[in-house]
Formats: sequence, structure tokens, C-alpha cells
Amino acid sequence: MSTLESIQARIEALQAKADALVAKQSESALQKIHDLMSKHGLTVSDIEQYSGTGKKKGRAGSARKQGTVAYRDPKTGATWSGRGRAPGWIANAKDRSKFAVGASARGAKPKEKARAAVKRKGQPRGPQPALYRDPQSGATWSGRGRAPAWLASVKDRAPFLIG
Repeated sequence: MSTLESIQARIEALQAKADALVAKQSESALQKIHDLMSKHGLTVSDIEQYSGTGKKKGRAGSARKQGTVAYRDPKTGATWSGRGRAPGWIANAKDRSKFAVGASARGAKPKEKARAAVKRKGQPRGPQPALYRDPQSGATWSGRGRAPAWLASVKDRAPFLIG
């Protein structure tokens, strides 16, 4: 009858053989890929662009709806669907039409101008500059939301105003 140690030794030997076979098969597959890439003059970035698996790309294989605008960064090839938060490479661009891709890009310009002309009511969005500062801790508060503890109990907030 076999002992536990002998069975474990056989398992380790078989695992080592399996790892060697996997490495050999992987090496031959990589060699074929390398040969094809050098034959056709391809780079890794070409493959990433084609397959949509680049690090800076959005979802791979997501289909665009008819009438939506897609944007592409000419430097990196990264894309943005036009929905959600804009990536850094297009966020500060004044004219996004130069990044637009495809025939649907023609309809993008009037929409963007119309959005820019709309003036929002109420509080501005995003982070606001600090209005109050605690001289002891240096903590600041913008004046939006609940007042922090160091300012909530004070009757006169004027000494805490910045500027």
C-alpha cells in the first residue's frame, strides 16, 4: 500500500511535468506570434487598438448606438463614448469636434454649443473654494453642507472668514 509521502512525491513529479509541457507549448505559441508580428510589421499597440484591450480604452467590444458620438485621442488611440465623465485628454478641449470619429460626428457640434450656452441655476457644481479657515488646525470649509464642529458652535463666523 502507498504512503501519503509517496503519493505526494508522485503528485509533485507530475505537476513538474505538467508545468514543463505548458511552458513548452507557450513558448512555441509565442514564437509563432513573434514571427507573424515581425513578418507583417505589427506592434503590440497595433494589436491592442484592433482588439480593444488597450489600457486606456473603454469597454472592449461595446457597440455604439446610432447617433452617438465617439471621440478618439490621436496620440494614444484611446476612445471615449461621449457619455459620463470626460477623460483628461479631452476634458479641457474647447473644440471637441477635432476628436470626433465617424459620420455621426457632424451632429456633435451644435449640441455642444447649445449645452455651453445654457446657464445653470442654483449652486455651482464641483469643489468650491474655501470661505472659512480654523486658525488653530488649518482646516477649511467652503460654506456648503453642514458646518464643521469647530465652526458650528460659534455665533460670529466673521473671524474665520478667509480674505
